[in-house]
Parts: sequence; C-alpha cells; structure tokens
Amino acid sequence: MLAALKPLGVWGIGALALIDSSTIPVPIDALLIDYVANDHKRFLLYCFMAALGSAVGSLLPYYLGRAGGELFLLKRINRQRYEQMRDRFEKQEFLAIMVPAMMPPPMPVKLFEFAAGVFEMKPQWFFSAILVGKFVRFLIWAIITITYGPAILGTITRTIHAHRHYVLWVSGIVMLLILVYVLRKVFDRRRGTSLPVEED
Repeated sequence: MLAALKPLGVWGIGALALIDSSTIPVPIDALLIDYVANDHKRFLLYCFMAALGSAVGSLLPYYLGRAGGELFLLKRINRQRYEQMRDRFEKQEFLAIMVPAMMPPPMPVKLFEFAAGVFEMKPQWFFSAILVGKFVRFLIWAIITITYGPAILGTITRTIHAHRHYVLWVSGIVMLLILVYVLRKVFDRRRGTSLPVEED
C-alpha cells in the first residue's frame, strides 16, 4: 500500500491519511515528515492534503457513532436527559474535537470522533474541527522538519523511548484533564445534570 501510494505525491499523502483515519493505522506523521524533507517548497500543500484526508476518513467513526451511539446511550438514560447532554456538548463541540485532533498518537482521537457522532455534532463543524486540528498538528511537524531536518524524528523517538515512563505519565495526565474538561462541559454538574447512569 505504501509503495503504491507514496509516489503519488500530495495525492498519496492524502490517501494515506484517509486510510489511517478511517480503518488501517498508518504512521502518517512519519510519512509527512518524509514528504516535507524531500520537498520543502510544497510543505503547506502536504499538510493540507494530509489534514483533508484525515478529515474525510474520520467521517467513518463519526457516522458509526451517529448511527448506533444514540441507541447505546438511550439504554442508560432517558430521551430528555440525552437531549440536555447533546445541547451542552454543542456549546463546546468544536474545541472538544479540534484539541484531540491536534495531539499525536497515542491520543485516542477516534473515541472523540465517535462521541461527536453520538451527540449529533453538525457534520460541517465536525469536519472543520478535524481539518483545522490535523492541519495545525502536521504544520508543526513540517516546521520542525524544515528547521531541524528529518533526523529530528529519530531524535524525538529515541528520547521518548528513553523516557517513556515520563511520557506515559504526562500523556495520561493530559488525557485525563481533557476528559474531565469535556465531561464537565457536557454534563454540567453545576446545573444539576448527573452522569449518564439512570436511576430506577
């Protein structure tokens, strides 16, 4: 797959990003760095096409959540409470999707994409949030690559492996903070809406 798509240039990186975001995990960050390292002049185009492919591919988990996630939640909460949670999610939905999209692996972005479908986030806003978040992420990688060279990826990888315990701790704390922030905005305990566990 890589051998077939990589020679296609900007279309290849777009297709690989689509596959990575929808079905088969692909080291899209490393591939983008390779593209940019070999062609600095088109780094913006590579970043945009990778972000566009990721946004298109993310529609799969989004629509899976939209198709079956509502039934999953309605088994645990009533319709009125579901609609309250959905309305509150919509107030912060763009940031709740864009911020995870900006994070590199192992951030579980697909879980956020599924949640966006469950709470019926508007497709155009969901697509825009993924596009912007992924573009910022890829642009940061491109700028680092142009400034320090493609060898920076190996340096970063070795550093992460050497200090993986610290990386896991920091990643876990960041993910926990994001999760708490999203849950507080969605369920808004200050207004009396409880977590999605329906009392008999």
